[in-house]
Amino acid sequence: MQPSSGKNVNQRIARISAHLDPPDLHMENTASVSRLNCRAKGGAAGFRVAVLGAAGGIGQPLAMLMKMNPLVSVLHLYDVVNTPGVTSDISHMDTGAVVRGFLGQQQLEEALTGVDLVIIPAGVPRKPGMTRDDLFNINAGIVRTLSEAIAKCCPNAIVNVISNPVNSTVPIAAEVFKKAGTFDPKKLLGVTMLDVVRANTFVAEVLGLDPRDVNVPVVGGHAGVTILPLLSQVKPPCSFTPKEVDYLTDRIQNGGTEVVEAKAGAGSATLSMAYAAVKFADACLRGLRGDASVVECAFVASQVTELPFFASKVRLGRIGVEEIYPLGPLNEYERAGLEKAKKELESSIQKGVSFVRK
Repeated sequence: MQPSSGKNVNQRIARISAHLDPPDLHMENTASVSRLNCRAKGGAAGFRVAVLGAAGGIGQPLAMLMKMNPLVSVLHLYDVVNTPGVTSDISHMDTGAVVRGFLGQQQLEEALTGVDLVIIPAGVPRKPGMTRDDLFNINAGIVRTLSEAIAKCCPNAIVNVISNPVNSTVPIAAEVFKKAGTFDPKKLLGVTMLDVVRANTFVAEVLGLDPRDVNVPVVGGHAGVTILPLLSQVKPPCSFTPKEVDYLTDRIQNGGTEVVEAKAGAGSATLSMAYAAVKFADACLRGLRGDASVVECAFVASQVTELPFFASKVRLGRIGVEEIYPLGPLNEYERAGLEKAKKELESSIQKGVSFVRK
């Protein structure tokens, strides 16, 4: 055995430990291996992603799926509880991304420093009988706190907001960023992908197709009647009976409630939400990479309607949202649905704005 082998072993152990159990912030300068400079051997080239709320019901499967994404080189997992265990567990996966855990408010800023994409599933889940508005008082404060840290530590990052009610939490984040002087409407996106995923699945069931071959634009917002599937624009082109339109629209709008009731108090739509969030995050990363024609639906600052925020198709690129597409031709049913959606959306958006401005 070479004389230096023991030292090399210790260095390797320190390097691995730095990933799994980040040193206390006050001890950073005395750590044998600086975590910020610590990279796994063979670590993949790619983007740095932070998941805020990584130990929660959505956060854990979301973090696992992001660890599997080849576009992610460094994955920061932050939560106020249980992050060390989640980080240790996910770090054992033999994929390229280096996983680093951050626990508690004192490590939030470090978790965000230098990241390219921030995903926010933090907050409490829906329970039976609970509306998305019932979540507001708790989740609004969480999103405000996280947004303040984002504005300070990674103002140029793309931010994906999952925390409900999205119709209000995205305006909250926007107001925080405006106060900090960092608001870029191209980089703040509310994740409505689960509505699209559900729409694709439910429409495919009716048509007898593979959901992967179906694309349903879903516009408006991310709650109840604000969720407006444009069934007249489904690809591949098809037609539905009035009964099918009513059935599909109602099921897409109430998909979250369907899962909450089926879980009977044991949770909300965590797994499908994590899948949809990762699908959207991957689109954002492909846009950042420079891929052409990356188009998804998202809740963004918009002039598609008279409302300041609206979900519609957007093209993603190196700066975030590079183009917002118009709604296209709507049939009479969809035009009526749009008016209902806008009325509900207006109050939800204002609720978020008022929360920060009060």
